[in-house]
Amino acid sequence: MRAMDAVIARRLDSSVPLVGQVARHIISAGGKRLRPALLLMVCGALGYRGDQRLNLAAVVEFIHTATLLHDDVVDESTLRRGRPTANETFGNPASVLVGDFLHSRAFQMMVDAGDMRVMEILSEATNVIAEGEVLQLMNTHDASLDEAGYLRVIRSKTAKLFEASARLGAVLARSTSEVEGACAEYGQALGTAFQVIDDVLDYDGDTAEMGKNLGDDLREGKNTLPLIAAMQRGTTEQSATVRRAIEEGATDELPLILRIVRETGALEVTRAAAAAEAQRAIDAIRALPANSYAEGLLQLAAQLLQRRN
Repeated sequence: MRAMDAVIARRLDSSVPLVGQVARHIISAGGKRLRPALLLMVCGALGYRGDQRLNLAAVVEFIHTATLLHDDVVDESTLRRGRPTANETFGNPASVLVGDFLHSRAFQMMVDAGDMRVMEILSEATNVIAEGEVLQLMNTHDASLDEAGYLRVIRSKTAKLFEASARLGAVLARSTSEVEGACAEYGQALGTAFQVIDDVLDYDGDTAEMGKNLGDDLREGKNTLPLIAAMQRGTTEQSATVRRAIEEGATDELPLILRIVRETGALEVTRAAAAAEAQRAIDAIRALPANSYAEGLLQLAAQLLQRRN
């Protein structure tokens, strides 16, 4: 990871000072680096030690960071990882344009791999992520969104880059199609579980621990699984209250919404959905050779359900 960070620092270099300032603002904010870690761990499990693992780990982190910059502008977010967002500090235009820079730099770095399969995986991933962003925008303030529609969004917007990161590790190791498929399934399941737990924390987290404001999803009109489950399990009055809050993006009744989500057992339903995805990841990764890296991947899926930020 330290070696990858050195690649990131080197490839952030630009003749335009503001580019580096904005990019470093978000990259240095202490993110989890889960996607590059996933790529590196899969490479380790499959015995690949070449330098391209560091290059592509930096690529997936650049792509992820670019989406965060754009997300915060779209969502008008003011806080990320406990710090003011880049758009709050530098303004929307700088955030959007530096996000574009990170995307284009990532594609420059992909070319270094000299592998069309790598280009295919990452170009498809970025396209699906963009579609997921648009899909989420279309679903804003839509209280009729069901669980299938919700999963379609998060598997595009969030899980796709996890899937691509794990698949890339297998591709670099020249694995069989069966092992590549197992790694991709692990990544997709892990990324889905990660986002489902993230959506739980928006109604059952702590602002200081999370580094973002409680109820941000509701303010942005996002209908996530805790709200979908609450509307399904609540009384007619409770369901109507949640529906109205989604449609209006109203947080003035946030304490009431939090109570409804908890009283209806929606959080338990949502955590169970995350646990099922984590188990799917665990089952998939058993296709890898038994070693410390594969054990780390198993532990990552198991411990994901305990995350608080």
